[in-house]
Amino acid sequence: MMLRSAGTRQAVCAARRAASLAAVVVLWAVSFYLVPAACAAEAGGDDGAGATMTGHSSGGGVPSPPPTRTDDVVEKVHGVTIADPYRWLEDAASPEVHAWVDGENAYTRSLLDVRPGRAALKERLSSLLSIGVIGTPEDRRGLYFHTRREGRGQNQPIIYVRKGLRGKDRVLVDPNPLSPDGTATIDWWYPSEDGTLVAYGVSKSGDEKSTLQVVETASGKTRPDLIPNTRYCSLAWLPDASGFYYTRYPAPGSVPAGEENYHRHLFLHRLGEDPARDVKVFGEQRKPQDMIQINIAEDGGYLVVQVAEGWTRSDLYVKDLRKKDSPFVPIAEGLDAIFGGVTAGDTLYLLTNWKAPRYRLVKVDLAKPQQESWRDLIPESDGVLNSVDLIGGRIVTLSLKNATSRLAVHDAAGKTIREIPLPSLGTVDRVTGRQGGHEAFFGFSSYTTPPAIYRYDLKAGASSVWDTVKSDVDLSRLEVKQVFYPSKDGTKVSMFVVHRKGIALDGKNPALLYGYGGFNISETPHFSRTVVPWLERGGIYAVANLRGGGEYGEDWHRAGMLDKKQNVFDDYIAAAEWLIANKYTTSRRLGIMGGSNGGLLVGAAMTQRPDLFRAVLCAVPLLDMVRYHNFQIAQLWVPEYGSAEKEEQFRFLHAYSPYHHVVKGTAYPAVLFEAAESDSRVDPMHARKMAALVQSSTSSGLPVLLRIETKAGHGIGKPLSKQIDEAVDTWSFLLWQLGLEPGAEDRPPAAGAVPRAAPAAPGR
Repeated sequence: MMLRSAGTRQAVCAARRAASLAAVVVLWAVSFYLVPAACAAEAGGDDGAGATMTGHSSGGGVPSPPPTRTDDVVEKVHGVTIADPYRWLEDAASPEVHAWVDGENAYTRSLLDVRPGRAALKERLSSLLSIGVIGTPEDRRGLYFHTRREGRGQNQPIIYVRKGLRGKDRVLVDPNPLSPDGTATIDWWYPSEDGTLVAYGVSKSGDEKSTLQVVETASGKTRPDLIPNTRYCSLAWLPDASGFYYTRYPAPGSVPAGEENYHRHLFLHRLGEDPARDVKVFGEQRKPQDMIQINIAEDGGYLVVQVAEGWTRSDLYVKDLRKKDSPFVPIAEGLDAIFGGVTAGDTLYLLTNWKAPRYRLVKVDLAKPQQESWRDLIPESDGVLNSVDLIGGRIVTLSLKNATSRLAVHDAAGKTIREIPLPSLGTVDRVTGRQGGHEAFFGFSSYTTPPAIYRYDLKAGASSVWDTVKSDVDLSRLEVKQVFYPSKDGTKVSMFVVHRKGIALDGKNPALLYGYGGFNISETPHFSRTVVPWLERGGIYAVANLRGGGEYGEDWHRAGMLDKKQNVFDDYIAAAEWLIANKYTTSRRLGIMGGSNGGLLVGAAMTQRPDLFRAVLCAVPLLDMVRYHNFQIAQLWVPEYGSAEKEEQFRFLHAYSPYHHVVKGTAYPAVLFEAAESDSRVDPMHARKMAALVQSSTSSGLPVLLRIETKAGHGIGKPLSKQIDEAVDTWSFLLWQLGLEPGAEDRPPAAGAVPRAAPAAPGR
């Protein structure tokens, strides 16, 4: 049910909606997509004893990777003996590790830079990635705030303000001049209720360590209020714009080392006052890993505080701002479910999966908030209720049905008035609107439709395009199918398959299988710029809706977490087997790709079924699941994965941990590991250690490469220039290994062209 940020999807801004439940209910992309944090990587356990050098001959014309020394690091964890010969690669501060990374990057460059057709591929990807990005607007009394990134000349999106629906956009905050390399980015932003001010956070080099600033809308002048340590800030303006409630993390040195990644508390800031004296109003007695999100409705009556513990449960409190020193009243506390709410007058609209795995909307009278007085407005249905917005006396709902978006309008009693037609089966990124207004805005895209922003007039009952990105991409010769296949235990799993029309199902097509499967995040059809060249050349692209995600509700999520995580890998492997059995492809021409939790996914798939795949793209991954909880913000993910500190959880973590299941002499697929040195969520030590281990273990002769990006993080805020460089390397590798690499004399296809036939794929 989580609205995650990927590509052009704007979930990272969803928390700005004071009148929407989407942000407060399932914000918990605080995992790998949305939650920022940073700390130094834990030093490795290298004592210099027993050091040896490892390497292997790649064969097949591919030069060997640089040798990597090993240490005799062996320990017992809950009685199990575990060898960790590459633990020294955990030490990010070590000059030896830096030199090793330089050698690995050079090795990767030596193989990817010489691929035929690389220049043409870069030209095509540069054109595609330069297609603009536009965000769904926020209306503040006729001022429309939104973000946009134009073509090749801009690395980062800019905040614009537009007066009136058809007014001219005016630049309000432009981060592009803030750093010569384009790595300064706007992480989040919140306009005040009257539109006179905007609070926003800026970070650099992808580290997501936001510093809060405030800009005056009329003059464009930045106010002196400057607040550090506001990573992924949740902020709610006071109705008179005199200040705001906001979340921040402790300053380094004020808590034990490493704990500055936690203890996210709620403060009140008055404009012009010293932020160091801001009063802490909530969070002091909470667990360090609790994540606080807030909103204040348009009438300013109540402050709503949601406190999440992991991705399965949250508590909810309200504070009456009309009464001095009013307490935080618990609405839902200690229940194993998610609760999010927004107020209108003295009514709380509560979106929850308590006793409703696919969510329901509940009306709560704040004069008597006890659970026995709650009343269902929109009961649970066969779709997953993702978000609710209160607009013009109506209730606008965004739901998922079979992993595609549905929009509907309901009256104040919850009765459905009408469905809002969408252009095709695809994804609505987010909905915005005002309780006192009559228009709803939403972003839409699909596998074959570039992003556009639509305005829905609730009075007229009609939609129109508000704005769109400029694009000459025409993918009308592609088709999208949704199929259902059985997993290992018989569970039915859905999958989208995208390819050119009229494809021959002869088992000879190169194919890529993507998956995620975790943290309640749904994989839905959306426009992906970097996949276009693959599809243009005749490749097949498949996306599986694995357990652990949110596509089919909380039961689906819980069926893929903790001790049930193996279900996710089984679902993914079954998807690959289905593609092969139905003659879409063969194992010699099948690649898999995933990042973050998806990097864990492809790492597990590769180690459990190395025979099933030819190529693996493993980006910003978790791979050492025995030690992952010691690094960066990983304590936040313990409710989802478990922790090796507990014996019963160590057992299932160790049972699938990819790093611990690499077997010497196994013929592994070709692999490209990608990570970034400024990643403050998933420590790049995972990619470093796994690359070294697979390089020394594989017998296939296929390349095992490591690409470590400098001045970049987990992905949020990566400048366009770095996005292009990374995409060129990623697709050079995949086209090379899966048989769609063009000749050096080839030119990129004409805009929108889809070749009738693909080049022949090589044998393995």
